[in-house]
Amino acid sequence: MNQLQATKIVNAIPPGAIKDDADFVAAEIDCKDYDFALILVALGATDIAVATLKLTECDTTGGSFGDVTGAIWGTSANIAGATSTLPSATDDNKIFAIEVDCRKRKRFLKLAATAGNGSAGTYASAVAILSRGDIAPVTAAERGCGEILRV
Repeated sequence: MNQLQATKIVNAIPPGAIKDDADFVAAEIDCKDYDFALILVALGATDIAVATLKLTECDTTGGSFGDVTGAIWGTSANIAGATSTLPSATDDNKIFAIEVDCRKRKRFLKLAATAGNGSAGTYASAVAILSRGDIAPVTAAERGCGEILRV
């Protein structure tokens, strides 16, 4: 089996209206029974730097989420060892990724993202791809999809 066919996808920040000086609405990512998560934040048009972009975690759904050390843009190191930078006004159509070992984390993850205060703002969405689950999801619904095509 192709390993990508054994993943679950979570709409971490569903597509919505462009935000200006406002928080993006993020969904909780339940990592129960999964070893790894790849979280992809996709930017669209932006005219200002993102004010906040970080990963948070909590033991319970709806609980108080705290920052994940090493997953805060602007202070955490990137994979090259340099200090990361928040997405800027010139980062239109780029993807920013967080690779997470869920075995070392609390059960629930959640992005915290705030658009900067520009003239129009920032468009962003995000998905989390959970992998190496205890039981591989089979149906489209179990995988977090409306429908899956395979060729």
